[in-house]
Amino acid sequence: MGGTNVCLRKFDARIVYGAIHRHRVTHLCGAPVVLNMLANAPDSDRMPLPNPVQILTGGAPPPAAVHFRMEKLGFSVSHGYGLTEMTGVVVSCAWKGQWNLLPATERARLKARQGVRTLCMTEVDVVDEKTGKGVKRDGLTIGEIVLRGGVIFLGYLKDPKGTAKSLKKGWFYTGDVGVMHPDGYLEIRDRSKDVIISGGENLSSVEVESVLYSHPAINEGAVVARPDEFWGETPCAFVSLKEEYKEKKPSEREIIAFCRERLPQYMVPKTVVTVEELPKTSTGKIQKFVLREMAKGLGPLPKASRL
Repeated sequence: MGGTNVCLRKFDARIVYGAIHRHRVTHLCGAPVVLNMLANAPDSDRMPLPNPVQILTGGAPPPAAVHFRMEKLGFSVSHGYGLTEMTGVVVSCAWKGQWNLLPATERARLKARQGVRTLCMTEVDVVDEKTGKGVKRDGLTIGEIVLRGGVIFLGYLKDPKGTAKSLKKGWFYTGDVGVMHPDGYLEIRDRSKDVIISGGENLSSVEVESVLYSHPAINEGAVVARPDEFWGETPCAFVSLKEEYKEKKPSEREIIAFCRERLPQYMVPKTVVTVEELPKTSTGKIQKFVLREMAKGLGPLPKASRL
């Protein structure tokens, strides 16, 4: 295509903005955490974009609040979904022209969906765990995301049990849970291992994280399960704060109250832990398994906390 790749040894918002100006960058890829770092960079590190910049993001469901901030800065974000077993992006949030007429907050919410299958896929569906049949296309009924197409892997090396669990009748069972909207657009709600079961209710950590990202003081947020003596487990939020809020930081009670105004009671975090930075992989994915161990280390919430 005659394009030029600009490679960085590490991610730094100031360096990225500088490279966009110096090399007239038109396209870049990054996990939602990378987008959040670009959106929340201090004014001294940011520069107005010299030209439109297209961003492809994936690796985790990006919060609508991050999409909204990026759009205000002039970035155009496209959202893709794929797995190592699928050879990259196989579902994309194809943008509809009529959506441009919607308010910015609604556009951001739509962009947070994973979307529709790409040409390499035969089918994409969300199925009920018990029956194996497709769930209602109502944007509410949760099931496991399954994929079928010509780019599915043949199996896990020397792991027949893992292969049999993932590949059934030509479908690949992803282990991700999501919903299907009436227009056929897929939306991931969580990884199955990240779903929190509180008092018998399944709740999506992604939905809680979207609310956390809309808090003016929160830079990054991740939600995992913490043991609870009464409910079994409850949401535990780990957050890092924006630089300007680190001295006058909001209390745990204030953040919980913020969430309570925007979420059903059973989804509100019972614990909020403020950290300097969330643990991440080299590509910017938040390491939830580390946070789960940290939440376990806090011990179970006593029964007195059930209210």
